[in-house]
Amino acid sequence: MSSSQSFLRQRKPQANDETENELQNTPETTKQEVVWGKTPDGEVFRVPTTHDVITTLFNPRYKKSHLDLLNLTLLGFQLVLFFILSRRASQIFFLFYFAFWRGAYDAGLGWVLTKQSRKKWVVREVQRLGWLDEKRHPAVRNWIRKQLADKMGKDYSFDELPLEYNTWLLFRQAVDVILVNDFLSYCMFAFSCFRVPEGLSIVVHIMRWLGGFLLIAFNLWVKTEAHNVVKDYGWYWGDVFFQRGNLVFDGVFELAPHPMYSVGYAGYYGLSLIAGSYAVLFVSLAAHAAQFAFLVFFENPHIKRMYGKPKAIAKRTPLSPSTMRSSTASSSSPSAIATPAELELATPAATEGDTATETDLETEVEEEIIPATAKANSTNGKSATPFTKMSRHVSQLSNASSNGDTEMGPNTRNTAPYYKKISKHVSKSSNASSNGDIEMDPNARRTIGFPRKSTTSQHDLLNKYFRRDVVVLRNLDLLRSTDAMLVLIIAYALLISFLPTLSPRTMLVLHFLHALTWCMIHYVGLGLILQAQSKTKFLVRHFIKNYHYPQNDGGGGAIIEAFTNWKAIYNLSMCMTYVSCVGVVWKSYSLPHDWTVGNELLRHTLGALLVGLHVWASMESFEVLGVFGWFFGDFFMEEFPAHLEYTGIYRYLNNPEAMGGAAWFGLALISGSKLVLSLAVIRHLANWWFLSSVENPHMRKLYGDSLRKDAGFVKVIKNVASKNVRILESRAGKHAPELKRVAIEVKGTFEKVFEETADAVEDFLAKSGPRISEVVQETKVLLRQSRERLVITRVSNDISAYDSSKYHVSISPSPLTGERTFHLGEPITIKWQAPLKHSRKDWIGLYRVGANKLSTVTKTSSMGMWLPVHDEEWDGDVPLNLKRVPSKHLDSENGIVTFKGNTLPWLVGHYEVRYHHDGKYNVMSMDGPLEIFVDKPSEMTFSSVRESLMHIVPLCLDSDPSLIPLSCKASPTLSPTKLDELPPDGLADLEIELEGRDPDDFSFWSEHQAKRICSSIKQVFNVDYAPEVVVADANLTALAKRILVSKEILSTRLDT
Repeated sequence: MSSSQSFLRQRKPQANDETENELQNTPETTKQEVVWGKTPDGEVFRVPTTHDVITTLFNPRYKKSHLDLLNLTLLGFQLVLFFILSRRASQIFFLFYFAFWRGAYDAGLGWVLTKQSRKKWVVREVQRLGWLDEKRHPAVRNWIRKQLADKMGKDYSFDELPLEYNTWLLFRQAVDVILVNDFLSYCMFAFSCFRVPEGLSIVVHIMRWLGGFLLIAFNLWVKTEAHNVVKDYGWYWGDVFFQRGNLVFDGVFELAPHPMYSVGYAGYYGLSLIAGSYAVLFVSLAAHAAQFAFLVFFENPHIKRMYGKPKAIAKRTPLSPSTMRSSTASSSSPSAIATPAELELATPAATEGDTATETDLETEVEEEIIPATAKANSTNGKSATPFTKMSRHVSQLSNASSNGDTEMGPNTRNTAPYYKKISKHVSKSSNASSNGDIEMDPNARRTIGFPRKSTTSQHDLLNKYFRRDVVVLRNLDLLRSTDAMLVLIIAYALLISFLPTLSPRTMLVLHFLHALTWCMIHYVGLGLILQAQSKTKFLVRHFIKNYHYPQNDGGGGAIIEAFTNWKAIYNLSMCMTYVSCVGVVWKSYSLPHDWTVGNELLRHTLGALLVGLHVWASMESFEVLGVFGWFFGDFFMEEFPAHLEYTGIYRYLNNPEAMGGAAWFGLALISGSKLVLSLAVIRHLANWWFLSSVENPHMRKLYGDSLRKDAGFVKVIKNVASKNVRILESRAGKHAPELKRVAIEVKGTFEKVFEETADAVEDFLAKSGPRISEVVQETKVLLRQSRERLVITRVSNDISAYDSSKYHVSISPSPLTGERTFHLGEPITIKWQAPLKHSRKDWIGLYRVGANKLSTVTKTSSMGMWLPVHDEEWDGDVPLNLKRVPSKHLDSENGIVTFKGNTLPWLVGHYEVRYHHDGKYNVMSMDGPLEIFVDKPSEMTFSSVRESLMHIVPLCLDSDPSLIPLSCKASPTLSPTKLDELPPDGLADLEIELEGRDPDDFSFWSEHQAKRICSSIKQVFNVDYAPEVVVADANLTALAKRILVSKEILSTRLDT
């Protein structure tokens, strides 16, 4: 059979649950081992023997069900059509016929199995339709019972087996119809396309046929071996309906990844070789791709959902065992630990009658070992074995008090509630009192697992050597010089490769645009970045936000890296500005035929002089500024003394950079091109803007009154002008007073106009400042609303049949504040009431106050902040359309929904609650407002910042005990009772969790939780971090220190 099967799911191999060669009426000659299964409700049952489809379908000694007869009829129908249809008609018919069955397999079964895996949809539908209910549909039940009983062995009892198992048997028969017809229709299509390719030698034909048969034989071997491993339970996705075993990777599953879906389809390509048809090959490729889609969209998610355990992000696991572990392990009793041999010989847990208390993955191969030593030491009939590993460490603690109180040193005061909670689970030490409490000395905290000395973990090493490194084009940051250069190299390489042959004029225009682009990037683009750096520390803030730096660098790492990348980018853009300008000159320049005719020689001479002046001015400027001033170091670093020295060329000019543009005009003269001249003018204007809007304001802010107004050259010109004015006054005679009066009036007029203009501008800015801020805030709100309004409002047509007065929704007060004010990340509980006939697709959403103008219809998106009223009847965002159980006693229904995690709003503000009808946007009831707030520390000290983080971080981590810092488990954010919510093996692994772990460490299940922490820090401390930075720290102390350093760096000189 060429149809694909499920991934490897199997119980332990010692329990053989199937006998493929056993006939139904043949008495058992060998004793079968008992195989146990368990339903999702915890009911344990004995799994009867099943038989494979080939045996039951084609062996005449097996009874045939009605579905088997239908299957055989469809198979025969295909064979008859293959022989009576023409070759061309067979190809067309079987192509579409195979596409139908392949779609039924990959799309149909994938959709059904996905819904069954998520919400047990198939079982619910069978319950809803009453097919197996003797009272509702006895005829249907009896028919199904007969179909199943005829195919099973003597150990099968329809009435004694649970609904889930019988539903699975019924589902398998439908699967048999699809799989067998899918396989045969493909074969018929391949046979109808059979041909002998022309132009090939006999040897090639022999090799083609031999290779095809080998691939088919390999396909059959893979399928057979896979079935021997997974049996019918895995072949028909039995774990979607009930549980019977764990994943076992052995046999053919060690040959290749997903062998049923990869190498298990080798027969497709073997038959393609034999048929000699490209049509068969391409259809095989399409069918194989569809099977991989089935794997990706159903099989893998189901495996992850059923068996996978989420891997915590940023969990610090020491690379080497700590000294405490090695020292305490030597003193432990070997009898307290179950050996692998003991685990293999244990009785399956399911056979001991434990159902409701077992975990979802417990099966007949999961053991619970109670060694003799543990039984002897157990009290009240309860074994202490699950916690013997913990007792190895607790046994070192001595001097327990007789009254049961726990004595702790100053270093253990904050962890007392946490360890009192643990003391209820661990076994007593040798010197413990009868009540089992523990007395700790001042060093007990380190004994229990709060080490002072940090240990190296893989997480820390990864963040030490890797920081958002570029992988191909992923993690690109154009403010990182290496990334910018990478993009430029790729862009120029692609441009050179794909640039077509162009005319000389077009190439000249292209070079001009190229030079203009670099000119604007250098003066305007980098000018804006430098301006933002001067005002808000933009570049430093960017690197603080996106990159992780060691805790002991004092924030210098971000400044150094920002300045280093700025220097490289600035130098790159400056070089490219000159290079691109030379390119325009080269394309527009033509060597004169006669240097003595016209002004050719004069233009070249003046141009060369201007270029020389440019070079001299630049060298003199660098001589005075040095590398610090050349790269605008005072925009970044504050260690250097803030004083000015007017030496060298700066003795004569305040901004000799203006002379740096002389070369552009010189090149314009040399080339005689208007394009080069326009480029020089644009460059001069851009440089003037840079000096007046970026550099001069920063110089005034930095140096204040020490910044001179007039340079030496300007002073000399003014003195000469004053002397000439006095000479003119002496020669004017009697007209001198009149001329002086007019000059004074004109000067006064200009000064008055300037002062009035300045006053008007200042008055405008003073009055419009609040308005501008308001406009900015309104713009932010509108941008946020634009995202919220990306929703197509659907309203119900039968809304008039529902009385909205019978719907009611109310907000439960916060347990912390006692009011409708909730801390950011705190769960919000909503009570609802609705009539009995209300739609099962009703839902409740949270919206910002004012986001919706109408109270009857919601026209904005909830942005994920919504919950269905009946969550169990929804599959994610899709309702299952299950019918409600009728009730005669209740005329209304009450319930609660709790917003938490991703359904909570993670921005402070005021929100309202809306109850919606039938999965649409008709509002039946509203309540609000409620306020989301966040506590801000009164002062920026390490203790206050850390205390604030101790409240924020657990809420952002959903108060998950396995994620939050140990130092927070005794805080009000997480009640000690949360420890009871740990998984059954959580306390057994608690020793590993405590040992070698900093109590301030925390971890994440997903990056969403890290984004919540980033958003909270932004709202509390006004410091922006990327999730990667928070994940890299993953420690309260480290994060608090980072916030303090960031605030110190970013607040310096911003208000000056």
